[in-house]
Amino acid sequence: MKARPRERTFRPRLSGVVRTNAETQTFMFELKPISHEAVPAALEKANRYRLLNEPGAAESIYLDILAVEPENQDAIKNLVLAMSDRFGKDYAVGDTNINAYVAKLSDPYQRAYYTGIVYERRAKATLAKGGLQVYELFIQAMEWFERANALRSSGNEEAILRWNGCARIINQNKLQPHVMSAGDTLE
Repeated sequence: MKARPRERTFRPRLSGVVRTNAETQTFMFELKPISHEAVPAALEKANRYRLLNEPGAAESIYLDILAVEPENQDAIKNLVLAMSDRFGKDYAVGDTNINAYVAKLSDPYQRAYYTGIVYERRAKATLAKGGLQVYELFIQAMEWFERANALRSSGNEEAILRWNGCARIINQNKLQPHVMSAGDTLE
């Protein structure tokens, strides 16, 4: 009778493993914190990853920053952008997390403006995939940009520029309000 080879299980030899599940062979790692002194360089690196179209890497770094500086407005704002950069990708990003981070923005103008950006980016991703209710998403973005415009400081017209961009997309694509029919499925 032949001896059966012993099954070998990979066990990481890294610090920070907090629990394992023998049945599923999964490992959970305790994240390593960065120092407060590292935050400016980490912000710069995360912003670079966003520019390189690597929103997942940027998101991870922003979360590391927020773990040591939970109220860091630059990290929160850019995390929202990184998360919404992923809308057009083939992996899901939950609106719940994004909305929770938008709510942490301390400036009412920025809360309105970045809420508009989230709706605008969701609308663009939905339009690219041929999804339903694109018109409604753009309208919601435009409503938030109008709110932001009412709160803006003198000379800041970025909300108007975003509103106009949404209006052009609606006009150029001849988008119309979606009327639900019995054959529609929720997205």
